[in-house]
Amino acid sequence: MMTQPTLHVDIPITLKQANAVFNMDHLAFAGDTPVGIHYMHLLAERYVKDGTKGKIIGIFHGDAAYMALNDKAYNAYRHVNTGNPYKGTIAELLKQGVQMEECAVSMKAHHWVNDDLLPGVKVNAGAVARLIELVQQGYVQIQP
Repeated sequence: MMTQPTLHVDIPITLKQANAVFNMDHLAFAGDTPVGIHYMHLLAERYVKDGTKGKIIGIFHGDAAYMALNDKAYNAYRHVNTGNPYKGTIAELLKQGVQMEECAVSMKAHHWVNDDLLPGVKVNAGAVARLIELVQQGYVQIQP
């Protein structure tokens, strides 16, 4: 009988404190799943599992700004009638304590208003300045 090879972790990682900001400025998918949204979810679960203290923030802007739209605005922008397929995952992330933000500059460029966003999504004055601010506060920027 052959034994299966095993995985040995040489460098275990348990974060006691970690603040991370996801720069959601471009489209990156694994199948139909946005990579950044998926990794936010995995990291939030890891924080709970490991007892990590800290905050996770997702900032939507640029090409990925539409992902935080409500069904009506999403349908109009994407020329579909399916509604926002990411709304359930974003709602779950909000329940997990992940802060979701939309860039006001991107919103102005598309003529979107606060009522066009999913419930719980906050609007920042500008994604680039917000990223700089958070990095200066010690957040690690994740670029999925």
